[in-house]
Amino acid sequence: MIDEHQIQEILKQYAKHGWSLRRVLLSAPTANDLTAGIFGEIEIISTDFDALWFSREAIDGGETWELRTLSSAPFALVEVFTDDDEEEVREEIRKEMETQIQLKASKAAGQNSGH
Repeated sequence: MIDEHQIQEILKQYAKHGWSLRRVLLSAPTANDLTAGIFGEIEIISTDFDALWFSREAIDGGETWELRTLSSAPFALVEVFTDDDEEEVREEIRKEMETQIQLKASKAAGQNSGH
């Protein structure tokens, strides 16, 4: 787990490059350790892992979404949606990305604990 200062630096870095924070995924222990309001008005979604969803306009149109873990070894998944993609399809893809991140986080935790 990274600390609150590091999270603020991540938020600044993404904002500098035109990304908007869209969703916050936090485990209960992490949520309890952070100051209320660190993410502004963005809803915090309770999960088993810690990650942030960012989006920005894609270079060739459409929208790019990135799911970035909050860990000492950062990992991110990126998906570019076209303007023609329906929201249902986008949401399904985002859920699949969350599952992939969760699996990666679980494997990393297992390796760090010596399993």
